[in-house]
Amino acid sequence: MDRRMFLSSGAALLASAVNTRLFAASGTDARLLFVFLRGAYDAANTLVPISSDLYYEARPTIAIPRPAKGQAQAAHELNADWGLHPALAEGLGQVLTDKQIAFVPFVGIPGVSRSHFEAQEWLELGAADVENGGRLPQDGMLYRLAQAVGRVEAVAFTDSLPSTFRGGKSVDNIGLDRRPDIGGNKALREELLRSYKGHALEGALREGLTLQREVTEVFNEEQLAADRGANSAKGFEREISRVAALMRQKFNLAFIDVGGWDTHVGQGGVTGPLAMRLQSLGSGLSTYAKQMGPDWKRTVVVVVSEFGRTMKENGGKGTDHGYGTVYWVLGGGIPGGRLVGEQVALKKLGDLNEDRDLPVLNDYRSVLGGIFKDMYGLSKGQLQEIYGDAQPKSLGLIKSLA
Repeated sequence: MDRRMFLSSGAALLASAVNTRLFAASGTDARLLFVFLRGAYDAANTLVPISSDLYYEARPTIAIPRPAKGQAQAAHELNADWGLHPALAEGLGQVLTDKQIAFVPFVGIPGVSRSHFEAQEWLELGAADVENGGRLPQDGMLYRLAQAVGRVEAVAFTDSLPSTFRGGKSVDNIGLDRRPDIGGNKALREELLRSYKGHALEGALREGLTLQREVTEVFNEEQLAADRGANSAKGFEREISRVAALMRQKFNLAFIDVGGWDTHVGQGGVTGPLAMRLQSLGSGLSTYAKQMGPDWKRTVVVVVSEFGRTMKENGGKGTDHGYGTVYWVLGGGIPGGRLVGEQVALKKLGDLNEDRDLPVLNDYRSVLGGIFKDMYGLSKGQLQEIYGDAQPKSLGLIKSLA
């Protein structure tokens, strides 16, 4: 039976360090944090194709403006073709300034699936194109990585063990704190209304709580299923210092997921729900870099999602399920400030997958396999245990973890 821990207080989290683990650390200083954005975040409004007229034509209300001198509410220019959402750029702060983040666009799972659950399972298990004869592994991808490396201490910062750590032996999971949702908590709403009864602000409070409850209900069953119990971006930002403390003191391979990215309706552009989540996520990653201290030089953070979203905005001023996405790679030793991997200029519909999505030009198994190979010095045989026949592709992201 898997041994699983559900801990939330800081003291309990640190106390967990005295427990034994399946994978005992004995020879690696490298630290890997795998961040899964559940719900398929909108990569095109995150890494913005600022030179593409096609992008601006497809998104008349939610596109991120091209960089302009003195204009803060515009994409942060990375090069002549690409910019970063200003909220993410602000959140990342010094990490971006120090060029410690790189982006892999047009990456994804070979074989189109527009099902959150299916695509998330494929990615977590390290599978591809299952519907066309691909094999669905029984063990999780990070579980197989831990076995291949053989000298890591692994943990999932989740309420239940994710599929990526599924395997025959034990991996711990540590649940992070989640604040109550006022909009969906009836008892808390009633307590607040009692406290403000007769107060001049009672009417405004009642109206605000009603609106919040209505907005909460918009997150339908699909959204909840897409998140699969993942923490919010704000929760990630709030809890990341605890994660950093444990990564400094005990663990060197970890998984954490962040939900709320299935933006079918009211996604927003420079401002709005997506912008707020990107700012919180970027701020959390920046805090993590600071909290890791000297260990940041030996740390790699990989940010992924199950697929991307449509290039064209929909009638609800959101985006629908797509295909290709963008991975992020961060760390103190990462030669960042650039895009790596195969790319295409987005000039015409034919540059898109099925005339609607970012294409997949970079097999996610090759991208992650190349990172793992360069991080841990894995052999061809070890990499085959993780990703089968997929060929690892070194993108020059792991120069030194000393």
